[in-house]
Amino acid sequence: MIQAVIFDVGGVLLRTEDFASRRALEARLGLAPGEAERLIYNDAAGLQAQHGARSAEAHLQAVAERLGVSVADLAPFWAGDRLDEELIALIRRLRPRYQTAIISNAMSDLHELLTGKYPIADAFDLITGSAYEGVMKPDPRIYQRTLERLGRQPAEAVFIDDAPANVAGAQAVGMHAIHYVAGMDVAAALRELGVEA
Repeated sequence: MIQAVIFDVGGVLLRTEDFASRRALEARLGLAPGEAERLIYNDAAGLQAQHGARSAEAHLQAVAERLGVSVADLAPFWAGDRLDEELIALIRRLRPRYQTAIISNAMSDLHELLTGKYPIADAFDLITGSAYEGVMKPDPRIYQRTLERLGRQPAEAVFIDDAPANVAGAQAVGMHAIHYVAGMDVAAALRELGVEA
């Protein structure tokens, strides 16, 4: 029986739904579409930040310097991000019957993000971030540490993520997993696993 429901953040709880400001920023900086995301998240330095090898602040400062702007000038990159309020409401309904948690590949500002700009940390029993752990999904250790802290066996937990590799990583350690696609009925997918909000 499932006792814990675990969520990814980026691409699930928090999604970029309007790319206009991001594309405008890239055009202003002479970057190709998608280049800003690569610089911030997906190149070697971005992955180092998500592994915790450098702070989010230091990483963003380095990106800004490379582009010849201030960190504040990068703000339009995130202007189209939206919190899925309906999904957060579902998570709140799951408690206290189920434990709720987060496993996120994120930089060192994850807790700040979830207590400040998007104050949803109180909806979760546990927040596991890759920068704090020094390992990223789909490394099995990040799932195993989360399960240990929740006091759960893999079969007692379900993990929801938009990246197929991360879904497969959870399944590889014995967890149930749901591949999230924007607009899907998460409550219905959970009901299929016996989880009732």
